[in-house]
Amino acid sequence: MTHLPIINSLAVTKLDLAENSISHINPEGFSGIPNIETLDLSKNKLDDESLGPNLLSNLTFLKKLNLDGNHLTKIPALPPSLEELRMNSNQLDSLTPHCFMGLVNLLSLQLQDNILYEGNVSPLAFKPLERIVDLRLDNNRFRFFPQGLPSSLQELRISDNQIEDVTEEALSGCVHLRLLNLSHNVLHEQSIAARAWTNLTALEDLDMSYNRLTSVPMHLPRPLRHLTLQHNAIRHIPAHIFRHLRPGLKSLFLSHNVLGDDGLERFSFAGTYRTLGKLLLDNNRLEEVPRWLRQFKNLQVLRLDNNQIRSLRQWGVCHPRNSGSSLTSVHLENNLLEVEKIPPKAFSCLIDAQGLVL
Repeated sequence: MTHLPIINSLAVTKLDLAENSISHINPEGFSGIPNIETLDLSKNKLDDESLGPNLLSNLTFLKKLNLDGNHLTKIPALPPSLEELRMNSNQLDSLTPHCFMGLVNLLSLQLQDNILYEGNVSPLAFKPLERIVDLRLDNNRFRFFPQGLPSSLQELRISDNQIEDVTEEALSGCVHLRLLNLSHNVLHEQSIAARAWTNLTALEDLDMSYNRLTSVPMHLPRPLRHLTLQHNAIRHIPAHIFRHLRPGLKSLFLSHNVLGDDGLERFSFAGTYRTLGKLLLDNNRLEEVPRWLRQFKNLQVLRLDNNQIRSLRQWGVCHPRNSGSSLTSVHLENNLLEVEKIPPKAFSCLIDAQGLVL
């Protein structure tokens, strides 16, 4: 289909035109379906000239609009009723002070896989978005956070960019942020300001996997529950680095780093023993099972596979005084263990024997 068919029906509230070859829409193209609420125009051949100045803004009941996979370089005029806008995989090269004007009801904005960076995004671009909770800027060209991020944001995804630092001001206004995805950037722990997370009093989920970290960053957000640090170059976990977190971490993913026995201090995991449910230490350089493992009270999943572990102590994982264990899964495959030398009650606290992988 290369052109929009003529449709006249007041009953139509949803129209799916995805994956066609539409390159032009007449100015009156949607006049016969004024009550439409969901419109999918993704994966067509639309450019800036394809959408007239009032083509979409006249759809006063429109709530969801999908323009993914077209050739648009700017945000078209849109109706105030819009709640969700998707413009992933286009050629957006600027966000002006007026591009979101009037979109006071917008809750979700996806601008992934475009050519945006901090220099072509106005500090006033997001100001009209008073209610937005979800912003996705993955796969762009940001080296720094864009200015003027809305204070209402609850989820921010900005992975697969070239972000190299997190300043004290970068996220200072995002007081409601619960999830932050910074994976696949070029962050180093020294490029994160000491007070970068100070105002993030709601942040529970932080993903900094696939960066250039060599140590677990200091001064983590106090309410953090889920921390993902996989695929870095982490070789050290400082003592007491998690102790200030309240109520405490529930999951910690450290897979695919370069942690050795000397990188774990006696109090590296202090503050997590009562809350942590998942601990992933697979694909590192550990030569022994860490001695502090048996101190965890609510650990359910433990991964130590693909290390260089040679031996396991009698009470290395399970201690007889640690009653009421919640451990359901332990992975130790692809190490240097001699199975016949494993103490007979080493995994006595495991709830189900099928959860043990050697």
